[in-house]
Amino acid sequence: MKKNIDLRSDTITRPSEEMRKVMYEAEVGDDVFKEDPTVNRLQGYAAELLGKEAALFVSSGVMGNQLCLNILTSPRDEVICEMDAHIFNYESGSPAVLSGIQLLPITGKYGVYTPEQAEPFIRPKSAYYMPTTRVIAIENTHNRAGGTINPISNIKGLGELARKHNLYYHMDGARIWNASVATGISVKEYASYFDTISCCLSKGLGAPVGSVIAGSKDLIDKAFRIRKAWGGGMRQVGILAAAGLYALQNNIPRLKEDHEKASMLASAISKNPNLEIDMNTVQTNILAFRPKNMSVEQSLEKLAQKGLILSSGKVGFLRAVTHLDVSFEEIEQAIKIFEEVFNK
Repeated sequence: MKKNIDLRSDTITRPSEEMRKVMYEAEVGDDVFKEDPTVNRLQGYAAELLGKEAALFVSSGVMGNQLCLNILTSPRDEVICEMDAHIFNYESGSPAVLSGIQLLPITGKYGVYTPEQAEPFIRPKSAYYMPTTRVIAIENTHNRAGGTINPISNIKGLGELARKHNLYYHMDGARIWNASVATGISVKEYASYFDTISCCLSKGLGAPVGSVIAGSKDLIDKAFRIRKAWGGGMRQVGILAAAGLYALQNNIPRLKEDHEKASMLASAISKNPNLEIDMNTVQTNILAFRPKNMSVEQSLEKLAQKGLILSSGKVGFLRAVTHLDVSFEEIEQAIKIFEEVFNK
């Protein structure tokens, strides 16, 4: 049976044999008692990598983001974010349900909003009839914008704005590893501007599950308690933490290959008269592009019939994500399939 080329997401990767081996051999304990040595090693390594006092292993990126928002806010507070942010579009309304807070989205360019855009939306402290602005949040890289990178100058500017107004600053860094590899800026430098950061292990890094959050010891202690309250106490979870630790220690530099694969695919898409892509968004491993001669639904169906599996992104867009389980040869095959489907 012919293998499909699956470019729906970098979350569909499977653990390698080497990763499975460290999972099998992982030393475990009860993490609710903070006694799982592999979890503790992962958290210590992640904290050092990110330059923070402490880190916490959590089950998912959504849990990571929502824990961070919870520990930085109180009910009736407000968080400024970008209109296409993951926390606004893809986390099931959790800020309202879990923390009693609301999000105020700003329309950015390529997923990036500026300090000049954000400052007018900070609520006056005297306005008791308004929610209280408490957090400025960004996403880097930006999923829905096509894997775009928030410029470090803009990150610094928003950080200065947060300090000016005594606000917290959070980064959804699900794919911060991709931003770091693409720019050469260390994850430690990126993280240094934020009070909290959430980072995925289960996307391009290839772990089967999990994220880490990082911040000050006091904030992470608070997050540990909330994680338990939300059902996130995960006993002998070193089996999974071992995969995350392996991913951090081995799989960050190879993300460069994923970016090269995405660039190859984007170049071919840009030359196809029946496809439209903004090459300014081609910065890491996510491509967002429009079909011109058929609907998104028809496109997905025809591509799938030929063995190329994509997903839909924003309304009217197709989405392709490169990852460690797709080879350069398979990208070349994908380009041929695009030609067959969209050149007719």
